[in-house]
Amino acid sequence: MIPQYSLAERDRRWALARELMAAEGVEALVVYGEHECADLAPFAPDAFFSNDRPGSFVVFCRDADPVQLVWSNMSIQDNIEARKRGDELWIAPADIRAGSVVQAGKNAAGIIEVLRENGLDKAAIGVLGLDIYPPFHLNPPIPHLLWKQVLDELPEAVFKPVGQSFMFATICMSDEELAVLRYSAAAGDAVAEAMLKGAAPGVSEAELYADGMAAAFRLGCAAPDMLLWSGPGFVAWGPPAWSYRPQAPRVLEDGDVVLAEVFCRFGMKETQHQVAIAIGEVHPDVEDAAAIARAAYEAGLAVAEVGNTFGDIAEEMLRVLREADAWNIHPMVHTLNPYGPVCGFGSGLKRVPEARQYGRLFELPTIGGELPLAPGMSLSFEPNAVVGGKAVNLGGTVVIGDDGPIELNPLTAQLLRA
Repeated sequence: MIPQYSLAERDRRWALARELMAAEGVEALVVYGEHECADLAPFAPDAFFSNDRPGSFVVFCRDADPVQLVWSNMSIQDNIEARKRGDELWIAPADIRAGSVVQAGKNAAGIIEVLRENGLDKAAIGVLGLDIYPPFHLNPPIPHLLWKQVLDELPEAVFKPVGQSFMFATICMSDEELAVLRYSAAAGDAVAEAMLKGAAPGVSEAELYADGMAAAFRLGCAAPDMLLWSGPGFVAWGPPAWSYRPQAPRVLEDGDVVLAEVFCRFGMKETQHQVAIAIGEVHPDVEDAAAIARAAYEAGLAVAEVGNTFGDIAEEMLRVLREADAWNIHPMVHTLNPYGPVCGFGSGLKRVPEARQYGRLFELPTIGGELPLAPGMSLSFEPNAVVGGKAVNLGGTVVIGDDGPIELNPLTAQLLRA
């Protein structure tokens, strides 16, 4: 059965918005959503409150129902058809407004209009979109020119970033949200199984990518992208080169390891899946790296419980690397739904001789380690280790439970063998 959200879930989320406003001492909450069709790590708290097409502003004013500002009539057209089909939508039609560059809508004019209508042009107002949102929004997501117009036209209002409060308010998921997350996690396993079945010498990376994506799409899950590399050993990490450079996809060979990170999303809840596939007999350093990554996974699980912190997980996983004299090409763990605390990475690249040719390298310490673990939190466990210039990553999505960690994806927490 495919899980759906109820009106009770809507009411819970809208109550969270009002509790956040009260805690922050603001009379309104302006929620910015990144443009629709954003791929990895979209900034979409608007969809959290609307349960609708992402890419809008949602504005809460005191105790009134929220107003949704959309960028064009296309969002309204979708909404009309959904109502005809009997979908249980959250925001009333009268509270949804479209606009354009010359008309108030998803723009500065729309925000100003709603705030003035509610007598809040001199009020304290909370904003979601003025904080950074790693990993891909290392600057505030709201466009500068749009926000400058709001500030210029409402000079007596006080605007307060509330991103951290939003994270704390929403990071522990409800039972309905956890059901949606589990569905996404199962789809991610289907992706991994399809890739494992298709991985063989003579198959191209593009064919393997297509096999995985198709498995998610058939289950009605958005799999917006995948990080994918293959070869006998490498330290690269990211989307395949043929996805951004005009070149032929690499063809798999015997002795290769395929490393992928699958981003699966259902109902705007995301799971992540670290797929590692050995094709035939791989280099001993690959086997060693896989064993170290697995040991780090188990070390992280051992402390992923209420009473500990996110930093405890990160430190235990990094400890395994240090003791094995290995290093990590990306975080060992980070939070999901929403993104937030992240494990440190980047320092190990100094070991690669070719890295000395570059002007500056990136290092990130663990951020948000003080976050206490609580039931309903979701994390991407993605331990990775480099041995002899050969990396392996593995893992999946883990939920903090009342009595310990809940592994949603044990399938990908190991080196798979084609």
